[in-house]
Amino acid sequence: MRFTDVAARLRALPAPLPAPPELLTPERVASSAAPRADDAGLSDEAFRPSAVLVLLFPDEAGEARVLLTARPEADIRHPGQIAFPGGATDPGDRDPVATALREAREEVGLDEDAAGVEVVGTLDPVTIPVSGFRLVPIVALAARRPVLTPDPREVQAVFDAPVERFLPSAPVEVVEREVSTGVRIRYGAFDSDGHRIWGATARILGQLGAVLAVGRGDTAGYQGSPLEGS
Repeated sequence: MRFTDVAARLRALPAPLPAPPELLTPERVASSAAPRADDAGLSDEAFRPSAVLVLLFPDEAGEARVLLTARPEADIRHPGQIAFPGGATDPGDRDPVATALREAREEVGLDEDAAGVEVVGTLDPVTIPVSGFRLVPIVALAARRPVLTPDPREVQAVFDAPVERFLPSAPVEVVEREVSTGVRIRYGAFDSDGHRIWGATARILGQLGAVLAVGRGDTAGYQGSPLEGS
């Protein structure tokens, strides 16, 4: 999709937003283990406030791309997973926008002024029971591809992907695997050049894709490929 078209659509986010596709929400399919505390029905107030930056920018051909990172393998909560720049709210952050921009500066060295960053809105919050966070996705546009310097303590790699990979017509792989002794989960995942994107990041990208598909006739809906065990 052309960045100019994406920017125009995101500057006028619909209300209410299209719901994130259910296919991308991990679900427990089997367990012989006792329920964990993070499986309990927690209220929003029980989750730690946090925010991520969903940054889109034009490539050299004027096509829209979205910024993503890979977490270090040593990350305690989400080792090696694909994520947006972001993290927990600090006491000095005035709002989720401040949190997302601060985290992007710290994690990937984003210079908002140099890249021409414009915050245009938010997507639906996402809760992550396993780590106790409630993420607010901050949607922003950059006038040009940002020059980034990732902090290796927080980011293993930085890459970007075309937004077409997250539209409702995009392929979704359905994965079923064991995440701990006796616990199996099933979830839908996007693939981006060998990067498997799942969990909260996939849900946010799925909702972004649904927003961008409004009015384009892209109504096929996310369709999962046959189950893969891993």
